[in-house]
Amino acid sequence: MSGSKLFHNIQKSHTACWIALACLVVPMFASYFFDDMFSTLSHIFQNPGMLQLGWNSADYGFYAGGYSFLCVCGGLVICGILLDVFGVRIVGSVFVGLMITGAAIVLAALLSGLEPSVSLTIAYFGCMLFGLGSEIAGVAVTRSIAKWFKGRNVALAMGLQLSIARLGTAAAFILAPVLVAEKQPGEIYTLAETARPAMAGLALLLAGGILWSVFVAMDAGFDRGTEATGARGKVKEEDKFRFSDILKVLFNPRFLMIAFLCVFFYCCIISFKKFGTSIVIPRFGMDVDSAKWMITMIPFFTVIFTPLFGAMVDKVGKATIWMVTGAVLVLASHLIMAFAPQGTAFYGFLAISLLGIGYSLVPSAMWPTVPKIIPEKNLGTAFSLIYWIQNMGMLLVPVFVGRIFKDMVTVAGDRLQEMNAAVHAEFIFIGLGIAAVAVSVALIYSSRRHPELGIDQPNRK
Repeated sequence: MSGSKLFHNIQKSHTACWIALACLVVPMFASYFFDDMFSTLSHIFQNPGMLQLGWNSADYGFYAGGYSFLCVCGGLVICGILLDVFGVRIVGSVFVGLMITGAAIVLAALLSGLEPSVSLTIAYFGCMLFGLGSEIAGVAVTRSIAKWFKGRNVALAMGLQLSIARLGTAAAFILAPVLVAEKQPGEIYTLAETARPAMAGLALLLAGGILWSVFVAMDAGFDRGTEATGARGKVKEEDKFRFSDILKVLFNPRFLMIAFLCVFFYCCIISFKKFGTSIVIPRFGMDVDSAKWMITMIPFFTVIFTPLFGAMVDKVGKATIWMVTGAVLVLASHLIMAFAPQGTAFYGFLAISLLGIGYSLVPSAMWPTVPKIIPEKNLGTAFSLIYWIQNMGMLLVPVFVGRIFKDMVTVAGDRLQEMNAAVHAEFIFIGLGIAAVAVSVALIYSSRRHPELGIDQPNRK
């Protein structure tokens, strides 16, 4: 078989598309695992005297916010532009490597035995690098799926990528408490014990880096098979990237609506997960093991429902309706967590179920909408701008929530103080939920005024 025919077959082959998707999801699975490795351990930071590491809840919130620091400071926008200029193979590879490097620095900080303030600073720096690498790698993955599945089941493919990536979150939720066994009062969590989730996460990231290199080879063949723009190809004049395109993206009203929906919606869930056990344990009278499984329902729900909802959006459309529905479910979830009767576990499971379904609905409809309103040549910039706006919230919300727990929980183990702190933290998420619903409703009206964009049309041709 000649080389050109082989490359043509890669572009036409459905099997090759799914193999490429399999290579893309593993780095994201590993990224989600590493990012959420402390989420079901957040309660241990309320008693820093039991940690050889010496971090408290505010320190943990500060560390968690480090993920978004470089993203918010312009790294995402600049790197998203580079992604459109130089392509996913070059730029994506650089940032998959940066993601792995940042994770290695975090692990080194956790094991260093340095003063808490010093280890926190080093870990924060590592988390910054990991966060920027992870976000740009995510942009590269999303852009690649839009390219490989164009005219096919793009929402299903994106839904599968999200669901498998969120299995990384589920794995972190379940494995972290196993790797870091619960201690009795007076016992100490050693540095090695605290760092075990980071060791597992780094191993997964290294495996993801290997599979990313396999995808890079496949993508080069895909481009040669379609005579698309590659390292040696010529770019059509109308397809060349121009910096003026950034302004066109930023002044697109529907793009802005999706970007703001993204930040409000994801902060309701991603930032909540960082403190999930700290909220549900005092609110619903649960032990640590039960709380762990309750929070783990979030990614498990998305694993089941995200591909189903993605296939539904591909077939029937109505993306804006599903976005509104998902935002309303997330808002209802946080209202239940704040105002449901104290100590009744049923309401906790109900709230988390609604959160998991909402977490599946909105992304299934939202991400496939972006290629409908933004030209393909600007998708890297568009996705990176969305992630940039999203990361502004992810930088600040964990800091504020961590401060609430630090300031209001003055005596470790005082359930009344912990419950009051949990309710006050929920007020933040309720406000974000209201904003998400308002933006999604505005997106419905905008879609109806511009039917030519096909936002609510099925994706599959």
